[in-house]
Amino acid sequence: VKMLQQSVDSSNIGFTPLVVVELASDTKEEAITWLLSRIRDKQQNGGNGDGFFSMAECQYIIKHELDTLRAQDETHVPGHTQAKLYPGKSIIRRLQSKGILVQIFPLHEQEELKRLSFSWYKKVKLSLQPLDAIRHYFGEGQALYFGFLEYFTFALVPMALIGVPYYLFDWEDYDKYVIFAAFNLLWCTLILEFWKRCSASLAFRWGTLSRKKAFEEPRPGFHGVLGFNPVTGREEPLYPNTKRQLRIYLVSLPFVLLCLYMSLYIMMIYFQMEGWALSVHNEDPTLWTGILLFIPSIIYAVIIEIMNLLYRVAAELLTEWENHRLESSYQNHLVLKVLVVTYLLLATLLITSQILNQIMEAFLPYWLQRRRNKKMIRKVQTKRIMEEKELPLEEQVRLEADMSTYLGTFDDYLELFLLFGYVSLFSCVYPLAAVLVVLNNITEVYSDSFKMCRVFKRPFSDPAASIGVWQIAFEAMSVIAVVTNCALIGMSPQVKAYFPESEIQLILWTVAIEHALLAFKFILAFLIPDVPKHIQIKLARLEFESLEALKKKVTLCSLTSLSQSLIPGRRNILQVTLYIINVWVLENTVCKNSKIKQK
Repeated sequence: VKMLQQSVDSSNIGFTPLVVVELASDTKEEAITWLLSRIRDKQQNGGNGDGFFSMAECQYIIKHELDTLRAQDETHVPGHTQAKLYPGKSIIRRLQSKGILVQIFPLHEQEELKRLSFSWYKKVKLSLQPLDAIRHYFGEGQALYFGFLEYFTFALVPMALIGVPYYLFDWEDYDKYVIFAAFNLLWCTLILEFWKRCSASLAFRWGTLSRKKAFEEPRPGFHGVLGFNPVTGREEPLYPNTKRQLRIYLVSLPFVLLCLYMSLYIMMIYFQMEGWALSVHNEDPTLWTGILLFIPSIIYAVIIEIMNLLYRVAAELLTEWENHRLESSYQNHLVLKVLVVTYLLLATLLITSQILNQIMEAFLPYWLQRRRNKKMIRKVQTKRIMEEKELPLEEQVRLEADMSTYLGTFDDYLELFLLFGYVSLFSCVYPLAAVLVVLNNITEVYSDSFKMCRVFKRPFSDPAASIGVWQIAFEAMSVIAVVTNCALIGMSPQVKAYFPESEIQLILWTVAIEHALLAFKFILAFLIPDVPKHIQIKLARLEFESLEALKKKVTLCSLTSLSQSLIPGRRNILQVTLYIINVWVLENTVCKNSKIKQK
């Protein structure tokens, strides 16, 4: 705040702070001077036009520049000898790990936040979410999450409408049971394929669909010896891929398998406890034995939640230790570790877990933040009433600095993944699952929007073209749903009645039907294009125009070079002819490439 106030006072022009960098109170003056010099290095001529970038994009650019600060020849942070540095080490990560840098967060825009809040969650209405406004304020990553949440909720409506009569009437009848299972399998495939098209439309509208990942910058946590990157031509940390693979296969993989074994072992104990409670209740059914039936499920749910928290911390530490260069690779390995064990968590109670999740992720942090900032809020409200002015910048910074930090969309997508698993795996045996998930998602929209606007600091935007690795996770769950539903149908008494003498024949028929359904699912996924045709045409048109512009630029540069190299009085026909031939060959090459791209 002190640095911010000095920048405001020393500036003669209008100053709108976008990002707050909070340093520890005992930070040495030479460290502050050094950090400011490194931030300002080679940035004097930078900047952007007014209105060209959204505020979220400007804040993302600042965060990106801070994350790419790397140590050069420094051995330690000036004034802090305990903070060791080596060439290629991330400066921001080192300052954070040593407690010199407390936090970095973007500031809220109060007026824009008020408008977004009013159109998003402050009024109950039957309308779509303001995804464009969410994207403008929070970035594409957040907007895609809320877009997927909205899409998933609407996609559940057909399952809910069919599930209610199946639950109220004789839905265990064999014919209706098979029809419901078949509809479930078709529904899983179609909604995921059509979401790809919806996601592509949103990403194209926001300009991130053709965002290239080939030259993604190293993530801030990546470390290694500073070396030369032959692709970008710049110095950046280098780390042997062989060493990373050894860490993955010799440490991370055995640990995940051990946790998977422990989860299965605890599940077996739960089944034994449930069987014991059921036998006690059957021998002497009373009110207390009826209550006893719920005890194993409650204990199992609590144990699973605790194991999930501990495993999540261990998975993050392991993935960080593996030292992945790209943020996308880091997220892929983290999601894979979590989902392997999460598949066994689907047996926990649906209603209880969702209520606890919403309390833990929204209302509990809000309550804690209100208690922590009670004096500050009362002081601010008093000043607003007395002065009838906007909140001063310094007090806004202090207020937002004490708010909770939003850790990203990982937990939000994980929750939707679990809900999708409930519906796709168990809706045949419990048709009301879709109804409960619809009700949960409706409240989720309001609780998530509330926590984004009121509970947490404003997160840095995350440019994204899709939901990333979560799309693969949902598709994997839909494949497992085929196997699970076929097994449920094969174990039903109505189906077993058709094979009274041979269980092997029943198994063979079940496996054959399962393979046929999987083949139909993959064919259907192949036939539905991921990107709508009109967007494919627009993308091809943009690429064609960019190649045309490149061709004109190459032609102009070649002719300019020709005019400069041919000195008057010494021009000869052979030299002119060679230049013309080179330009003609280059133009035809570019035209040929553009035609290939169009096809």
